[in-house]
Amino acid sequence: MLEREFIYLWYYFTVLFNQIFPYWLIGILIGSVVSVFGKTKINQLFASVKDTRLGLLGIIPASLLGIASPLCMYGTIPIVASFHKQGMRQDWLAAFMMSSILLNPQLIIYSAALGMEALIIRISLSFVGGIFAGLLISAFYRNRTFFNFSGFSGRANRDTHPNLFIRFLKNLWRNIRATGLYFLIGIILTALFQRYVPNDGFAKLFGEQKGFGVLMAATLGVPVYVCGGGTIPLLMDWLHRGMSLGAAGAFMISGPGTKITNLGALKIALGTKSFFLYFSYVFLFSVIAGLIINLIL
Repeated sequence: MLEREFIYLWYYFTVLFNQIFPYWLIGILIGSVVSVFGKTKINQLFASVKDTRLGLLGIIPASLLGIASPLCMYGTIPIVASFHKQGMRQDWLAAFMMSSILLNPQLIIYSAALGMEALIIRISLSFVGGIFAGLLISAFYRNRTFFNFSGFSGRANRDTHPNLFIRFLKNLWRNIRATGLYFLIGIILTALFQRYVPNDGFAKLFGEQKGFGVLMAATLGVPVYVCGGGTIPLLMDWLHRGMSLGAAGAFMISGPGTKITNLGALKIALGTKSFFLYFSYVFLFSVIAGLIINLIL
């Protein structure tokens, strides 16, 4: 009996692994390339926005550059803190930070495994999420300070080796260590899910009940989301089982936006009140965006 169950689980695992591994491999390669060879250029482009007269429209390039940035939260906050000290507008910083939290080039490649519709939804929501964050800061914090970086100490830059190729290899190895375990855990959990969770009940909860399914998916994203690569197998299976694209979109926003490993840094960078506002924004935006997607599609 146990041997048969192991064979079933091994079959699910190998099928999922073969489906997703190419996206994970290409994702970490591109993520490391952008981090080593493009990070400085992206930061320079963002710095150049500061000297323009775009006004409120500056949130558009800020949000796009946030998506293009390969930095994790602990790399994004020091950049935002530095530009904040130089006097960059808070609405631009909010747009950059929000979209950077939600998406990066590596996660874009991972998400391609979910299909074109889900990929477009993820990119669009991350961009719009940054735009709306900037608009809200512009509307309510025009003459007040939203960010508080006084207690935040960022991680030192580890991409410093003088040889670019060795710098790339070191970054690639760190990338593998940071995501590889979660990638395997995600596949194992998905294999267990496929084997033991009935299709009908799942489809009814997250597919047929579109409004409640979106709310549940947004709520589920808070405790479940740990690493983008680790949740791609789960999302693949959930979408195959009948999860609505709106529910998937809500999960893809609330998950990275409230990732447990990010919240401590965000609390320090924003302060208690602003942190509460940030958390509320992410959750409400994920739910509203999911409901709109379900209405449209």
